[in-house]
Amino acid sequence: MAVLVPVYWTHYGPTNFLYFCDAALFVTLVALWTESAYLASMQAVAITLPQALWVVDFLSYAIFRHHVFDLTGYMFDGDRSLFLRGLSFFHFWLPFLLLWMVWRLGYDRRAWIGQTIFGTAILVASFLAAPLPIDPRVGNVNKVHGPSETDPQTWMDPRLWVALLIVGSVVVIYLPTHALLTWWTSRRKAIHGS
Repeated sequence: MAVLVPVYWTHYGPTNFLYFCDAALFVTLVALWTESAYLASMQAVAITLPQALWVVDFLSYAIFRHHVFDLTGYMFDGDRSLFLRGLSFFHFWLPFLLLWMVWRLGYDRRAWIGQTIFGTAILVASFLAAPLPIDPRVGNVNKVHGPSETDPQTWMDPRLWVALLIVGSVVVIYLPTHALLTWWTSRRKAIHGS
């Protein structure tokens, strides 16, 4: 973090830290220091599924030279320094670290509620702090301006789009991940008795 933060701040600017994955780094650091099951669980709820797609896309391109989800093209962009791409490799190992933390510390079942509040704040802040036109250095932070990385959506009120992102995050990411983590950790307790 001592290296990543100043490099990202210089290269991408402060709005880059509003991305869910970047925010997860900060919260995970606090969770590691404090051994907080709640904070680790929140971040596991937030990024395990999206980062799993990132890992699949990265491995697919690294092995087969084909993107499955087109999430990791920048990792293979020779115009970006290897150092900068290396810093971005946290996307690969962070979900595994969080799963290990949840396995070790336990899963706090309140995490999806906390992440819903935290995620809503991040999406609203992204919408307010990343105004149009979309900054090409940073991209469309958390897709708050539409599905495109370069062009804002124009088919609905921008605030309605953000509201749909908030609801979609809960329904498509947080609740299914919460259910899986609840099942997974209850299996651990059943097997290990702790």
